[in-house]
Amino acid sequence: MATSDVITLTRPDGELPVHRFLPDRSSGAGIVLVQEIFGVSAYVRARAEDLAREGYEVHVPELYWRIPDHEVDEDGEGMLERGMELMGRTDWADAVGDTLAAVEHLRGEVAGRVGLVGFCYGGGVAFAAAARTEVAALVSYYGSALPQLLDLAPEVTAPSLHHWGTEDAFIPRATAEEIERALDRDGVEFVWHEGAGHAFDNPHPAFFHADASAAAWPHTLAFLDTHLRS
Repeated sequence: MATSDVITLTRPDGELPVHRFLPDRSSGAGIVLVQEIFGVSAYVRARAEDLAREGYEVHVPELYWRIPDHEVDEDGEGMLERGMELMGRTDWADAVGDTLAAVEHLRGEVAGRVGLVGFCYGGGVAFAAAARTEVAALVSYYGSALPQLLDLAPEVTAPSLHHWGTEDAFIPRATAEEIERALDRDGVEFVWHEGAGHAFDNPHPAFFHADASAAAWPHTLAFLDTHLRS
């Protein structure tokens, strides 16, 4: 069974909380999991626990930590609006810098390779971080900032896996196809999930697509296993 705690990393403007999930039996590899727009939600923590059960040490930086009140009511009607508000109040460079700090710290904690996994907002943050540091693998679920980050594509040299729903209402299909073309190279997988919308892996009824989630997660685990443990 995975165990969890919260550590802090010193940043130029304060202390960054990082949720740490430790496996019962370590593979020696580590993953920095980057939050969705709703913060380090129950869903994000559950996915971190899933990865820890696979033998990874998982670190989840709290990217909204500079905002005094950054809680999101995951059962409230204004959940999406609140998440968008918090994302808008968080400086992009700070979020990427915090993620890079978590990656560097995790490198010192594990003996093996380190990868990045990000959901929604975190998929874009993880992509931007992978452009600035070497990681062994990157998995991005429907990275919402990717349309604005394509100039970084040549800098992202890690093997990467990108999950996308064919019915994503936030990123038009034509834009997602443009992303796919920009990332087309050896070592990159771009997987379409038929009928799935944005945030399809999040179990909230407003987003969840059971078939897409069930197909994407084993693919993610196999990809990470190949690049972090082989």
